[in-house]
Amino acid sequence: MANITVNEVRRRLQVFAKEHANDSDEKQHAQQFWRDFYMCFGLSKSSASMFEARVVKLGGERGYIDSFIPSLLLVEQKSLGKDLQAAYEQAQSYFHAIKEESEKPRYIVTCDFQTFNLYDLHDTQKEAFTCKLDELHKRADWFMFLADKKLETITEESPINRKAAYQVSLLHEALLQAKFGGRDLEVFLTRLLFCFFADDTAIFGENGQFKRLLESTREDGRDTGAILAELFQVLNQPHAERQTTLDEALAAFEYINGSLFAEQTRIPSFNFELRKQLIECNLLDWSDISPAIFGAMFQGVLEAHTPDAATRTETRRELGAHYTSERNILRVINPLFLNALREEYEAVKKNKTKLQLLYNKLPTLKFFDTACGCGNFLVIAFRELRRLENDVIGSLFGDVQRGLLDVSTLCQVNVGQFYGIEIDEASAHIARVAMWITDHQLNIEAAVRFGTTRATVPLISSPHIACGNALRINWNDVLPAEQCSYVMGNPPFYGKQWQTKEQKLDMELVANKVNNYGVLDYVCGWYIKAAEYINNSSISVAFVSTNSITQGQQVAVLWPYLLQKNIVINFAHRTFKWSNEGKGVAAVHCVIVGFSLFNSAKKVIYEYTNGIDNEPLENRVKTINPYLVEANFVVIEGKRQPICNVKNIVFGSMPNDGGYLLLNDVEKNTLINKHPATKQWIRKFIGGEEFINNINRWCLWLVDAKPDELSLVPDVYERLLKVKETRINSTRPTTQKLSSTPSFFGEIRQPVTNYLAVPEVSSERRTYIPIAFITPDVIASNKIYTISDATLYDFGILTSTMHMAWMRTVCGRLKSDYQYSAGIVYNNFIWAIKATNEQIIEVDKTAQAILDARALHPTSSLAALYDPLTMPVELVKAHEANNKAVDKAYGYKGNDDDASRVAFMFKLYEQLTSLLPSQPTKKTRAKKAS
Repeated sequence: MANITVNEVRRRLQVFAKEHANDSDEKQHAQQFWRDFYMCFGLSKSSASMFEARVVKLGGERGYIDSFIPSLLLVEQKSLGKDLQAAYEQAQSYFHAIKEESEKPRYIVTCDFQTFNLYDLHDTQKEAFTCKLDELHKRADWFMFLADKKLETITEESPINRKAAYQVSLLHEALLQAKFGGRDLEVFLTRLLFCFFADDTAIFGENGQFKRLLESTREDGRDTGAILAELFQVLNQPHAERQTTLDEALAAFEYINGSLFAEQTRIPSFNFELRKQLIECNLLDWSDISPAIFGAMFQGVLEAHTPDAATRTETRRELGAHYTSERNILRVINPLFLNALREEYEAVKKNKTKLQLLYNKLPTLKFFDTACGCGNFLVIAFRELRRLENDVIGSLFGDVQRGLLDVSTLCQVNVGQFYGIEIDEASAHIARVAMWITDHQLNIEAAVRFGTTRATVPLISSPHIACGNALRINWNDVLPAEQCSYVMGNPPFYGKQWQTKEQKLDMELVANKVNNYGVLDYVCGWYIKAAEYINNSSISVAFVSTNSITQGQQVAVLWPYLLQKNIVINFAHRTFKWSNEGKGVAAVHCVIVGFSLFNSAKKVIYEYTNGIDNEPLENRVKTINPYLVEANFVVIEGKRQPICNVKNIVFGSMPNDGGYLLLNDVEKNTLINKHPATKQWIRKFIGGEEFINNINRWCLWLVDAKPDELSLVPDVYERLLKVKETRINSTRPTTQKLSSTPSFFGEIRQPVTNYLAVPEVSSERRTYIPIAFITPDVIASNKIYTISDATLYDFGILTSTMHMAWMRTVCGRLKSDYQYSAGIVYNNFIWAIKATNEQIIEVDKTAQAILDARALHPTSSLAALYDPLTMPVELVKAHEANNKAVDKAYGYKGNDDDASRVAFMFKLYEQLTSLLPSQPTKKTRAKKAS
């Protein structure tokens, strides 16, 4: 089946929905409805489904499945308005009536032409995914199992990979316990991996040779190590050079070469248990192993069982690396090069001359992953390039000549086109083996298609994996830039606060020419090195990165330097949720940035409008800026004052007290009951969590307390002693100075009038950051921003989608949560400075309506009110009315999405900031002062 992208499926589904908008009768419309639906996913009308498939239910009653794709999908179609729950129960009865277990489907769909309910029977919750006909294109990813039945193999951990990794982990741990470790163990295990796979895929010659060799050793294992050592020597010798007296069982093995068995390393001594575990590993069927997935899992095995720091001082997680899923790898390499190559193939496949040029070009391309780990990117890129080459060969010479083509010479794409740098030596070993295994799997694919294939062994070509620190290695020493076509990968992510001393030194060596480089994530080192590596070349680059490099303060540090190097962004995936195939999946929110020194003819932003867990929408754009929106290259630097004439925003007060000035409900009530006079000193205290979740917290606010009164309350006095002690013992001189005033908060910025409270951190699940008016008797902590004397108009603007879109784009993140800031978000925000009095009054009204809607639920917290699943309908409508009023005040008439709004805001920002005088730097101010 031809590949079909999810975006093409979405386009087809939009057409499908229009064509079938008026279908309603099951008998009249059902079969054509579903034939056309399947066509959207590339399934032919003739072969997609069995319609009216007969089944015999329990009791002998006959039934007819409306549409049935064996082992995949069962459809129960009803006329418009019929009960779909009853339809699901009917579908279940058909499911149980299917006799062949292998034909029982994974998915059930019930439908009444306007509503689709999709059930994944592998989901233990058995809850339906529901959407309407006109929303179907937005949910195309739900049904992509129809576009390619193999799609479901893009999973985090298939059972065979898990089982294989588990068995190898047992062997690995047993060898460690036998005191066989270090580099010798890593080399030994990677050689075993190749042998296990080769034994089940005819690489060695006849299947099972390695198994028989192992089983021929003594049960006590005393000769196992010696025989393996001899085998490894044999695998590194051409047949003509082998000793004539060699045992027949060893002489039968094919020559491997490729340096895999060249190095002389120690071989472990075996006993009964070690030999048994070795044989159990080999008994698994390794032919279906995914090199990309198993490699990452096996690396997890090595990390989990390394007992001594001498062999590995840091795990890959400590190095900041995360293993990338196949789905995410494709998100990188498709727009980087595969889409263009496939489009080129489709355009020239009927023109032999141009097709020959493409055929000649494919083996000249060279790919470079500068933090390659276990080779995931290289494996998937190699696999896709080989498959494209197969298509080209088929079009050039004809698939019909099955068995007549000499594919051994026609397949020119090889592992030698792929280069990598990896800091961990074990991972580098695995990457090489994974590439060779993939090559053999692809040779088998070619044999199935053409009848012949090229020989896998001896290993003529080898991937070029350099072992070392990519931020200290000269990339040109691994692959000269003039020979490189594409740089890609998933470099380590670590933020500045998590970098080791060694990593900080790496960043100093790489980024010292970048002003304020100390705030940058570790991954930025790869961007800086890549920008220098591709100088004066046509290389295209794409990296997976944490989204922090396209938000907050890092943008103004990293991207101006890249702009000086003439970097342009050609495609980008905006924030999406991480998924990977290693152990201990990390909750990471990422972006993908594709860049080069030239402007691509097709610039694309992939927008996750249906949620960061789902598939993206593809938006063609003219330009992409560092915030990954369609706007000119603008960076937002932190400012001390708002650039518009509006009220200042400041942090609340910081206790810096070790917790001794703060009280919970029990402590507060106990203190007041014991010392009633203390009631005058106790104030409600709100940080972000207390504010959003209606959590009661209190503080001792002693700014007006008289010293003699405080000394008469032992419980308060004792708390002040502990505050003083905490501050004295601090390592910060400024905190130590505060020990002289233990009754005061460390920093006091409490408003004296009503104020607008904005939490510093808020969940990324919410459409709106919850903000509210607060009275001055409530003490705001340093986790709350305050705006004194704020008006309804201020509230209406700040709680609008215009401001929220700006915030989501330019703010920093704390994990995945929004981290609001004064300097970058608020002080750079452009207000509706041209709004008329009538428009301001209208915003006032809609802002008040939001407060009124909240007041209808006096016991509900802001967290509950703004939870997307529980937000009251009247509050939703009030915000929608406010959004329209704010849009009108701005004169905004664009689309109702963040990207469009932020592009509009960036234009306003450019217009306004071009009129402002430049703010003096610290150095400039110092000179003027002197």
